[in-house]
Amino acid sequence: MLGTELTARQYLDRCGQAFDGLDVSQTQGLSDEIYAAYEDSRFVFLCGNGGSGSNSSHFCEDLGKSTLSRKDFNNDSVKRLRVLSLTDNTPYILAWGNDEGFDRIFVEQLKNLASPDDVLIAISGSGNSANVLSAVQWANKHHLKTWGVTGFDGGTLRMLAKNSLHVPLDDMGLVESIHLILFHWILDDVYARVNGMGRCRQNVQANEHLAA
Repeated sequence: MLGTELTARQYLDRCGQAFDGLDVSQTQGLSDEIYAAYEDSRFVFLCGNGGSGSNSSHFCEDLGKSTLSRKDFNNDSVKRLRVLSLTDNTPYILAWGNDEGFDRIFVEQLKNLASPDDVLIAISGSGNSANVLSAVQWANKHHLKTWGVTGFDGGTLRMLAKNSLHVPLDDMGLVESIHLILFHWILDDVYARVNGMGRCRQNVQANEHLAA
């Protein structure tokens, strides 16, 4: 816990250093994946425990509501992103955890809901949460597109998931905070693409031109 050793200024400076060392192509890649799922009407699932579970719920709420333009809130014909956090059905989670074991709380939900080519965003600071790994293993086997969002050395999740967004820091609080900041940028990027705005629209057009 770096905050036990650093002043507030030193802590924020350390956070800034961490941002400088990130591979931003990973963040852009996750945004691309989510936007592609929106375009194809595929589901995006999220999961995590503790602070990562909170980030899962927060990111899900943002993607579900805040990718919409306010003028479209009451427009039933407007396309919406299909997104669900597996952390949020408490009775369902408790039933599986109590009857069959906590390791199965996410994977059993995927068995009910997921289809090939859906997206699973699995968040684990350590990269070693057993229930997250079980969900990713099943998702890989059933042809979902999997993303591991990790910290520290990435643990098993960084190797298991097909794609990675990794924050190489050995402090859980900073890792979770940086994950959430990156999620907020992804939200803005997806919103801009969904709503045909500014820089992001130009980038999409440029990428389409290069791919042609």
